[in-house]
This record gives sequence, structure tokens and C-alpha cells, in this order.
Amino acid sequence: MPAKRKRTSGLLTQQKMLRGAVSLFLEKGYEGTTTAEIARAAGMTPSSFFRAYPSKEALLLELVRRMFSGQFALAQQHSGPTDPVVLYAVETAIQLHIAELSEPLRDLYVTGYSLPTTSAYIYHSTAKRLQVIFGPYLPQLQAKDFYEMELASAGMMRSFMSVPCGLYFTIEAKISRFLDCALTLYHVPQKQREEIIHFVLQLNLRTMAVGIIQSTVMQAEQGFALLPELDQYTHDMKEERQ
Repeated sequence: MPAKRKRTSGLLTQQKMLRGAVSLFLEKGYEGTTTAEIARAAGMTPSSFFRAYPSKEALLLELVRRMFSGQFALAQQHSGPTDPVVLYAVETAIQLHIAELSEPLRDLYVTGYSLPTTSAYIYHSTAKRLQVIFGPYLPQLQAKDFYEMELASAGMMRSFMSVPCGLYFTIEAKISRFLDCALTLYHVPQKQREEIIHFVLQLNLRTMAVGIIQSTVMQAEQGFALLPELDQYTHDMKEERQ
């Protein structure tokens, strides 16, 4: 098999595994799902999983990348071309809301913030954005400083996600407390913090959270639109047959 065709075949297998994993993770959570179950849901043999991904954690990393990009895009839509701090607040509030939609989702997100590869991806990708967002408030800090501060804010996010909301700890209280703590960490003035939190709580965050999950499921069912490489592969195959 030519190298290009073999690589594309591997991408197709990965897409099938991702599709199977999404439905299982939403039903059973990350910990409750096995690689054999993912492979069977993808219509493949259990051993084929490890030809697509070296581990279940590696598959989760790919899913985390896709879900975080979706959250960021949706947050941009609703925060508008305004203060990037508002964008940060909206995106993190959406994450907190997603974790409240179901226990399997809570498990999935808390796991994402806990496993070595997925947490490292979150820390590094978020730290770069934090420097852009909060650099004006902390001009003396360098990239490594924002990475270290992201370790703190991500730790807060994981802790807040892991505790379910209830009668005395509502989702509004959770979002308000998290944002106040996180924005204080990044030296956002109190008056601005209060205005941002007020703005965020006026949004229909539950609908936005549900939209993220529905979009993820839809993309999974469609093969996550993989990709120019697959499109090109399909085109090449058609040409070969002509």
C-alpha cells in the first residue's frame, strides 16, 4: 500500500474510533469505557484500537483538542469583539456548565484536567492565550510566569468541576466564585471583575454548553470532517478509477 494511502487509511481508522468513543464517553464517562468497547462501537476488532491510538489517553487528547477549539469559537460568538478578558470568562463559564450537564461529562472533563498528556496540552495551550489576555495587567511577567499561573487556575478549574452543584452551591455561585478567584489571580481590578461576572451570568450558558456537546456529537457522527487529507485522498481515488 502506498505510504500516502496507508496514512490516510490510518486517519480513517482514528476517526471511527473517535466516533465510537464520543458516544461511549457521554454515556459511561472516560473511566467507565474500555478500549475494546470503543473498537466494537467503531465496528472494528478490539486489537485494532492500538493501531489507531497508542492508548485511551491518546484518543482523549485528540478529543480534548477538538472540544476546546469548539468552546473557544462559541465563546467568541457570544462575547463579541470586546475585551479578551470577557472571552476568557465566557469560555471558562461554559466549561463549568458542561461539567454539570451529566456525571459522565464531569468525569470526562475532570479526567482531561488530570491525565499527564491532556493536562499538559491544556496548560501549554492556555498559557499562551493567558499571556495575550492578561499581559496588559501583568506586563512584567514572561511566558514561563503565565504557564506557572495557569497551573494554579487550571487546578482551580479542576476542583470546581469535580464538586457537583447543589442547593447551597448553585451553578451561578460556582461560576461567580471561580471567575472572581481566577481574575483576581491575573490582577483584573475588582470593579472590572464584577462587571464581567455580571455579564457572564446574563448569558444562557446552559444552552451554550449543550450546543458544544451536540456539535461534538454531530462532528463525531460526520467523522469530524477530517480533513483536507481525506478529501484529497477521495479525489485521488476517483481519478485513479477514471
